[in-house]
Amino acid sequence: MEKHELHPEIRWSDLDPNFHLRHSAYYDLGAYCRVSFLNTQGLTPEIMLQHRIGPILLREECLFRKEIKFGDTLTINQMLDKANEDFSRWTMVHEITKSEGVLAAVITIDGAWMDTQLRKLTKLPPPFESVFQGMPTTINYKGREKSY
Repeated sequence: MEKHELHPEIRWSDLDPNFHLRHSAYYDLGAYCRVSFLNTQGLTPEIMLQHRIGPILLREECLFRKEIKFGDTLTINQMLDKANEDFSRWTMVHEITKSEGVLAAVITIDGAWMDTQLRKLTKLPPPFESVFQGMPTTINYKGREKSY
């Protein structure tokens, strides 16, 4: 897949008292983008429930570059930055840009898969490895690593 982009609309409830995007709304946009990608690739909540797996975040970080205000036109993308061999752990990056390609924020997350019944980290079932293999990657993509 070449790229995965969404064009979310800023809602009134996304703003803080300074009338710009509140910090937690950036993280909500990242989650929205990731879940949208998984759904379009067939890894839906129903499928995850059947396989007793769910994604979890180990770290989430946002670098705020430019202010986002109500009415700004946004694009958010998603790219795989690194993953271990079985895709049980991974790092993704989201870039949020405003009109004219102005970089407003970069979200970086470290994630893993959890067995929702055992409540322990697990690996991604082999039928779904293709979802991660086909994910757009960063320019610095490290590929599948033995240890992560």
